[in-house]
Amino acid sequence: MYPSRKEAHKILAEAVPHNPGPWETHSKLVALCAERIAAECGLDTAKAYVCGLLHDIGRRFGVKHLAHTYDGYQYMKELGYDDIAKICLTHSFHNQDIHDYVGNYDLPPAEFKELQRLLEQITYDDYDRLIQLCDGMATGEAIVDIEERLREVQLRYGFFPKKKLDKIMELRAYFEEKIGKDIYAVVV
Repeated sequence: MYPSRKEAHKILAEAVPHNPGPWETHSKLVALCAERIAAECGLDTAKAYVCGLLHDIGRRFGVKHLAHTYDGYQYMKELGYDDIAKICLTHSFHNQDIHDYVGNYDLPPAEFKELQRLLEQITYDDYDRLIQLCDGMATGEAIVDIEERLREVQLRYGFFPKKKLDKIMELRAYFEEKIGKDIYAVVV
């Protein structure tokens, strides 16, 4: 289950004052990318848009790193939006491995173990893959080339695992094959 577009925008608007920053624009750009790609490959555009818009909603709870995935998951579960909760969890783990995360591991041990357990039990679908791809194409200012976005992340955190980059490029190829054209012809 996921909220309507209007409700999703309301959830985001209520969240931003708790932790103002570029994540708001980033979320809107991910939503836009997801909607456009979904339209080209037969996915539900409303669901794709809302998944993109709320994938980082855990940032509502402050400046956090790994914890934003867990916080977003818990928050969306509380609101009854299980499809979005799943996206909050999966968007940062391209290889379905908790150690795939780029950033600080700022969860208490019990929550870390729960997050790891949840992640291991999930079956990824095209919405998970789509948001992972779009998250890798949107900064807090614009839709950019994947390599540019990853350089931005690398500058912030000092590294970006090759295994994760390879997976993002695999996702790009996967969606380009589905739509029959370059991904940037659709999103820019």
